[in-house]
Amino acid sequence: MRWLRVLGAILRAGLTIERTRLEPLVALRAAAGVAIVVGLFLWLVSPAYAASSALGAFSAGTATFQRSWRPRKVLALGAGAGLAVSTFCGYVAAGHPVSFLLVLATWTFLAGMAWSAGPTAGIVSCATVAAMLVTVTLPTSVAEALEHAGVIAFGGLVQAALIWVFPIRRWGAHRDALADAFAALADFSRRLRHDPSAAFDAEPMTVARDAATLTPSQARRRPAVLHGSRGLAERIRPVLATLADPEVGAPAEGPGRDRARDLLATAAGILDAAARAIRRGEPVSVPEDSVENLRRDTRAPGKVEGDAQDTDAGYAEFAGYAGYDGAADPGALRGSALRAARRLADLLEQAVEIADSGDALAPTRAGGQGDARPLRRPTLLRLVPVLHKAFRRELRRDSPVLRHAVRLSAVACAGYGIGSAVSPDHGYWVPITAVMVMRPDFHQTYSRAVARLAGTAVGVGLATAAVQFAQPGSWVTGALAVLAAGLTYLLMRTGYAASQCFTAAYVVLLLGLGGETWQETAGDRVLLTLLGGAMAMTAYALFPAWETPRILDRLADRLDGTSRYAAAVVRGYAEPATESRAEVHDALLAGRAADAAWNEAFLKAKQEPVLHPGLTREEAEDADDALTSLGRAAMLLETHLPGPDARPSPGASRFADALEADTEQAVRDVRRRRALDWDRVEQALDEWSDNDDPVVRGAAELQTRALDELTAAVSRSPLEQDVEPTRQVRRIQREVEAEESGTPPATALTDRTPPQDDSAPGTAAEEDGGPPAAPLPAEEAEGGPPPRAEADGEPAPARDGEPRPAGPGPTGSPHEGRDDGTPRPTGRDADG
Repeated sequence: MRWLRVLGAILRAGLTIERTRLEPLVALRAAAGVAIVVGLFLWLVSPAYAASSALGAFSAGTATFQRSWRPRKVLALGAGAGLAVSTFCGYVAAGHPVSFLLVLATWTFLAGMAWSAGPTAGIVSCATVAAMLVTVTLPTSVAEALEHAGVIAFGGLVQAALIWVFPIRRWGAHRDALADAFAALADFSRRLRHDPSAAFDAEPMTVARDAATLTPSQARRRPAVLHGSRGLAERIRPVLATLADPEVGAPAEGPGRDRARDLLATAAGILDAAARAIRRGEPVSVPEDSVENLRRDTRAPGKVEGDAQDTDAGYAEFAGYAGYDGAADPGALRGSALRAARRLADLLEQAVEIADSGDALAPTRAGGQGDARPLRRPTLLRLVPVLHKAFRRELRRDSPVLRHAVRLSAVACAGYGIGSAVSPDHGYWVPITAVMVMRPDFHQTYSRAVARLAGTAVGVGLATAAVQFAQPGSWVTGALAVLAAGLTYLLMRTGYAASQCFTAAYVVLLLGLGGETWQETAGDRVLLTLLGGAMAMTAYALFPAWETPRILDRLADRLDGTSRYAAAVVRGYAEPATESRAEVHDALLAGRAADAAWNEAFLKAKQEPVLHPGLTREEAEDADDALTSLGRAAMLLETHLPGPDARPSPGASRFADALEADTEQAVRDVRRRRALDWDRVEQALDEWSDNDDPVVRGAAELQTRALDELTAAVSRSPLEQDVEPTRQVRRIQREVEAEESGTPPATALTDRTPPQDDSAPGTAAEEDGGPPAAPLPAEEAEGGPPPRAEADGEPAPARDGEPRPAGPGPTGSPHEGRDDGTPRPTGRDADG
């Protein structure tokens, strides 16, 4: 039944048409590149030559639509070069079937391993395999092979030249990434008005950081608006959370809360205006009343970073600013809320100033705090050692990329042999379909197979109807092929089914340009596409790379990253120094990377037809909520990190040490499905003096509470691996007691550990042959009070559906009993 549900979801996903912003000018430019190549060789050489030469221009144009932060002309040149090399290697080996299969197997394996460098590299590499299979039958000599390889590279050169001559929206993708980060902050600010504990989605920030990683040539030419703005956005994020939080910011209710909501609404409007200006390259348009509202009671003389505002004298100085009477207006913000409001106003002014820079070039040397350490992306030549390291990192048995490469290589070779036997003329369509459909994860492979089959059937039908109705000549057929290519580019980001529809039509028209009739191609195209898709789906089912068995490892990695970020923030109060901010920033980035890996893994696991034996979806969601709360508590503290001259906090030092020590053990316990223990953290919190900074201690309490929620979430199922160590401890205790009393020690039959029973998920496993547990009393079976614990200290078996106490810490969770199956936000498909 689970397979049926998953396949139903895959069918819907494969046929979904996404509503997204189209790029007609970019599609028109790419289609013009195909038209130039087809028209030129149709005029100078022959229709068949024009058909083969169009492959390079079409594939290079497709590469420019992939999500990459490199210049599009570089993508076109790289794709053209890769296509030329792959086709030449295929031509050289095509005369000997065995040698060609060896070349095909090696090339497809390397194309599969290219996914270790990212989705764009993997997708472009798969296109080179398709080019090898399509054009390998055309030349008859090495000289012709070199000629065809040069023509294909020429197609990529034409696309790159068009991008250079006719630039469309320079730095558009980078502007969109940064604008999305500011828009996410605006949305976060609005949600905080109604929910002070709202979580912040860090994905736009991660994307913006990736977009800010530039090659040296890009760094010299980027606009000023892309320099420093991301650092401002990073600093605005915790300030918003601190202002809204009732524990460390504005009061939970009353005029102070109303004023905080007013400031959050104003901040959201200004952030939205900055996002629009960054996206469009226009001046910022902020209503004057918003600026005045922001300054009304948040701009006062003095340093924003200082602590004087938290004292009575500092507050009195602020209250006298602009005639403001704090005694007459009980809505005045005090303490950390006041400091957060003042800092927010200062940061928003800086953001508006940078967003107003338009298309002006950034300074050559960075001086902004946000980009103190420039982010550099290697050039294509320097990318080779990076790819080598990525390949070596994935050469392990449990690597999804390695398993994908093995699947890809095996299916390509098997598909080539089966396709040649079924259709000697068009058998290459089987391995092409399999290669273009297969992805490292289950859901994309199956949904793309469905989408490709549906799109191919519709596209072949459209092309066949057009050819049959118009009976076009070579030039008209070439024009129709260019039109189909343009529609493919236009619909590239709306879903694989829509773009594949016109890709199939383009191929049929191109083959017609080469001299084949639609009767020879239409039926084979649909049949062989179906066969290739079926092979891809079967290969994944037989040799899968499920994400579900690794979900606990991803959860442990996220716990490690989030806890170390929290510890780094607390240590910033224990050891105030300039270096502490850099350490917090590095820990934040590491935590975000682990968070992104967890979200991706959890999404994939929910889409797979297999279940994890030790972690349910509800437990995973509760654990995710707990870690989100832990990160949020650390974010609140990050706002007020002290300067180098601040007084160290001894309690913060002990708490940070305890959190790091307990995290190291907890990470191992999560991987092994053991109970979590935060004794050192709780002890450090208990020993924290009340005279220490109450804001820091309050945030530490929030962190401890989040860790307790995590313990309750992952300790809800029977922790079977804890049974044997617990039993050994009890046996040792009984032996010691027996020696002291002079009585013989108890045997294994006296060990009352309840046996594992499939019908009673609340009991632990029994491995030493002990007797079965006694039946529950009537009142317990009917939901009465739980039975008393055994005399030797063993916890009583939990009722069905209730968490089992496992070590120190709470046994419940605010999220307990949630079983709504609410899906988490999905990520974007790597190739649209």
